[in-house]
Amino acid sequence: MTFIQTPDAPAPGGHYSQAVVHNGLVYLSGILPITPTGQKLSDASIAEQMEQILANLDAILLASGSQRTNVLKVTVYVSDISAWGTVNQLYTQFFGEHRPARSVVPVGPLHYGLSIELEAIATI
Repeated sequence: MTFIQTPDAPAPGGHYSQAVVHNGLVYLSGILPITPTGQKLSDASIAEQMEQILANLDAILLASGSQRTNVLKVTVYVSDISAWGTVNQLYTQFFGEHRPARSVVPVGPLHYGLSIELEAIATI
């Protein structure tokens, strides 16, 4: 088991790893729209928040020895389901022809007043 920590994505805010690699799989912790320097994008648009999450996803996948085309499953938590059209458009552009399994979960307010969180599982 390998615990992943890259400076190219925000540092964990608690007792967890950005990702864990085990038996050829990468389990990514929930990714929030926070820059690698720690800036929380609470006041940013849903599009800006999603773009930051996807940049963080790429950075953690790369540090894990994986890439976006190896993503198997994604779970997206969104505090305002009416923003789903924008989120889905950016998600589609990010993954292109690759279509991981996906769940979308409408939730209440997220930590720091953020609007979206994403977690994923990928292969190496």
